[in-house]
Amino acid sequence: MRYVAAYLLAVLGGNKNPSSGDIKKILESVGIEADDERLDKVISELSGKDVQDVMAAGKEKLASVPSGGAVAAGGAGAGGAAPAEEEKKEEKKEESESESDDDMGFGLFD
Repeated sequence: MRYVAAYLLAVLGGNKNPSSGDIKKILESVGIEADDERLDKVISELSGKDVQDVMAAGKEKLASVPSGGAVAAGGAGAGGAAPAEEEKKEEKKEESESESDDDMGFGLFD
């Protein structure tokens, strides 16, 4: 993913067909050592293609992927207030856990 991101950054910077040197330069600027094999794979897959067309094609593919949006509607029977109190307690617990682990143990480009 980091190689694709660096490729896209190079394209956004005005380089229509970035070389491996261009991508390595971007990655090294943030302290990442590039793997030549993976870098060559990304370049070979994207070379000569318009990035906007590639992203549009990917967007169409993602549109056909089911996202699991169906949610079962439960009946709000006799205990209407109790579940709301439980949700508030759970939210507080989740917030404290997420605050203690801001980066989840890894960086953006690890």
